Amino acid sequence: MGARIQELRALRGYSLRELAQLAHVSKSMLSDVERGERQPSEQVVAAVAKALRVSVPVIHGQPYIEQLRQDELDQLIAPLSNALDDWDIPPADDTPPPRPVAEIENTVGSFYKLRSTGQFGALARMLPSALAELSYAVLDTPSGTRRERACWLQSEAALGAFSVAYKLGYLDLARLALARMAAAAAQSGDPRQVAVERLKRAQLSANGPAIEMGLRLVNRALDDLDDDGTAPTRAVRGGLVLKGVQLYALVGRGEDSDTWLAEAQGLAGDLGETDHYGMVFGPTNVGQHGVAAAGDRDEHGIALERAADVHPPEDYSPLRTGQFLVDRARSEALMARPEDALASLLEARKVTPQQTRYHPTTRETVGTLLRARPRPSQQLREYAHWSGV
Repeated sequence: MGARIQELRALRGYSLRELAQLAHVSKSMLSDVERGERQPSEQVVAAVAKALRVSVPVIHGQPYIEQLRQDELDQLIAPLSNALDDWDIPPADDTPPPRPVAEIENTVGSFYKLRSTGQFGALARMLPSALAELSYAVLDTPSGTRRERACWLQSEAALGAFSVAYKLGYLDLARLALARMAAAAAQSGDPRQVAVERLKRAQLSANGPAIEMGLRLVNRALDDLDDDGTAPTRAVRGGLVLKGVQLYALVGRGEDSDTWLAEAQGLAGDLGETDHYGMVFGPTNVGQHGVAAAGDRDEHGIALERAADVHPPEDYSPLRTGQFLVDRARSEALMARPEDALASLLEARKVTPQQTRYHPTTRETVGTLLRARPRPSQQLREYAHWSGV
């Protein structure tokens, strides 16, 4: 990562001092990062990316093409991209008619399970045909509640495409998927679906120089989604609040991040553990967002204090559990607890192997562990090879 920052800095014609001033970080710290002697926090990475006018994944080196080829995932991207490009094109005359909406619902219902367990390859294989069938179903249903339901399902399928593209590092494809989701959600008759699309768009903003735009999206979505007192609506609103927790931490507004975290804690206390619209909102998710936010602010001692109170239930989303373990490992590594950090990474690999393998924080943490030891253990070397470091 340091080498990429140095290369981009040279391309922009910035001196070390100039980039440090633009990113509002110290010159000495930036120098350490470029030499690979220090691991920057996500807040610093976001600030440097903004100053260099690139997205955060560019700094991380995503997508990880070699690992994608090894896992035979790279060949799944083109069909998915084509399906999103052909979104509203009428089907050929010899195309079989779509199944009844009730049958398509069963297929789309399986997408969430694949997303929540991090099975992105299986999801990517199913999506192109489902997206084509849903496009036909929407075009074949000009009006009424059946059309709204078809659009709702189309929105869910686009969300699945976003998840694949985002997790594997194809951010341009992720943006296209969200554009399609926005068009379908607006016709679904479900304001919560519209709010979910805005939340995911705000999530994308955390990977580039437009974090403030993400915060505006979150606030706009909260304003537009009235609290009707139902659990699904409150869960979506809770997810939006947690996204604000993350974004405020990334822009260095710690007090705002903590204020929103307290609001989310109150809401989660009322709701308990829920699973609506993929939010998995509840005390556990709020707790792990507190861990991640502290880590993003480089407050890793606080992150580990909070992590000690997070205990994912047995039936909890594997995707969220894996994310928590990766976040905890980052803070353990930076607090000089290398054995604990490696144990967390190994556990994350068991829970969600594809997410963990392609997660930039995994690579950063493995790099930190390798630099901390002149003679890495065989287990750490094997993990580094598996993760592509």
